[in-house]
Amino acid sequence: MVTLAPPPTPTRPSAGAGGAYRDLLALDRPCYVLRDAGRVRTSGDPADVATVVAAGGQVLAAVGPRPATALGDPAFRAAHGVRYAYMAGAMANGIASAPMVAALARAGFLASFGAAGVLPARVDEALAAIVRDAAGAPFACNLIHSPSESALERATIDACLRHGVTILEASAFVEPTAELVRYRLLGLRRGADGRLEATHRVIGKVSRAEVAQRFLRPAPAELVRGLLAAGEVSAEQAELAALVPLADDITAEADSGGHTDRRPLVVLLPELLALAERIRREQGRPAAVRVGAAGGIGTPAAAAAAFALGAAYVVTGSVNQATLEADQSDTTKRLLGATGVADTAMTPSADMFELGVEVQVLRRGTLFPGRARQLYELYRAYDGIDALPADIRAGLETKVFRRPLDEVWQDCVEFFTRRDPDQITRAAGDPRRRMALIFRWYLGRSSGWSIAGDPDRTADYQVWCGPAMGAFNSWVAGTYLAEVGNRRVAEVAAHLMTGAAFHERVAALRAAGARLPASVTTYVPTPPQPS
Repeated sequence: MVTLAPPPTPTRPSAGAGGAYRDLLALDRPCYVLRDAGRVRTSGDPADVATVVAAGGQVLAAVGPRPATALGDPAFRAAHGVRYAYMAGAMANGIASAPMVAALARAGFLASFGAAGVLPARVDEALAAIVRDAAGAPFACNLIHSPSESALERATIDACLRHGVTILEASAFVEPTAELVRYRLLGLRRGADGRLEATHRVIGKVSRAEVAQRFLRPAPAELVRGLLAAGEVSAEQAELAALVPLADDITAEADSGGHTDRRPLVVLLPELLALAERIRREQGRPAAVRVGAAGGIGTPAAAAAAFALGAAYVVTGSVNQATLEADQSDTTKRLLGATGVADTAMTPSADMFELGVEVQVLRRGTLFPGRARQLYELYRAYDGIDALPADIRAGLETKVFRRPLDEVWQDCVEFFTRRDPDQITRAAGDPRRRMALIFRWYLGRSSGWSIAGDPDRTADYQVWCGPAMGAFNSWVAGTYLAEVGNRRVAEVAAHLMTGAAFHERVAALRAAGARLPASVTTYVPTPPQPS
């Protein structure tokens, strides 16, 4: 075991730990640990190393160049046309905005527009803006499973097809749907050399092995037959469907914001990697579907750990919500900037309310989690709005909805008439379904109040957030990124990946027996220098 002594002062950039930090951070050069004239130090200069060895010194440990662009699976970077094995996942209601996606795309990162919960016309506008502003760089669009609103899935796919979006991030799916399969199949063809080409790439976000299997295998035959019979795909595309998995990549979604099963990444990721390899052998494919890591990726150390576990790429979410480009209010961004790792809670989701599906949200500074839980308990206990006890209904109208529930229902009618008229038709003779739509009004509007920064509704803000946000805040404390007004999304991504490469080098030297002081083992983000 060799030990580097701590530096005499924190800022000394010479021998000792200060020089070690500098040498470790030079990712494009090797880093050597040397015994030089009775002291242990680092160097990134091969000529310096040669001089030390010639004088009787020793090379005690070494690590090669490892730029941030080399992390992860090179096949992921090549397939999606990006420089980094990094993805900014979608945040619903357009929080993962067109400016955010375009900024990341231009910087060489993959990003997904948050189409979930967004009206079709706005999705169309956003995709057009990204195509215009991304300078030809690739990007993704999110498709969230909407079992009660299938028309929205179709509208999102149609918008992706119109704007030539070649990457789809599929989230919250339990079973593949016809629209997801339609998108995948419409990108299948035989090239001039006869080889199969899949120009529509799918990234499935999953948190369970049974769901992952559905993305790792070809599209269900019954859905393919239905699409063919309806004239939605060609006979060749239907035939080719059996030759490719539904997804090119699956993201292991651990303890994340929004939809999550809160599983530990160190459990989920190895399980899905093993599953992908098992299915590859079973199907005789040359390569397994790539597996990425999401949930808890809020620091360079977490990203480095995910890569060390075998992740092909990492996905961030919560940390991007507090950046300048996020379509989120300044009030909410300040709440996020003050969040700790324990400041989240699980609460019923708006899009899958009737199924009891939950999402992870911020609980600091808002009463939303408790109020949403109350609505779901009332939904389970009563057959409709008219069955609610008078005192409970009055409490809902005065404290939660702040208006008569009959008026809320009229808002629901107007909203779904534009978005998905079948919802109103199905609720006409079903009081319980009508109650669900009214309660979903509150769940849906609560995120809108947060995005708009409505000062009268701060107690009702629904903010999707995982513990990664608190971890990020702890990491950047005392740096320029502590102030949310300095958080630009592409800079955050670059710091996370640069720091991950830095931490990987630290781990390699430790594995070789070098004992490094704490002052050099944490990457510290600094503002970019003007070019």
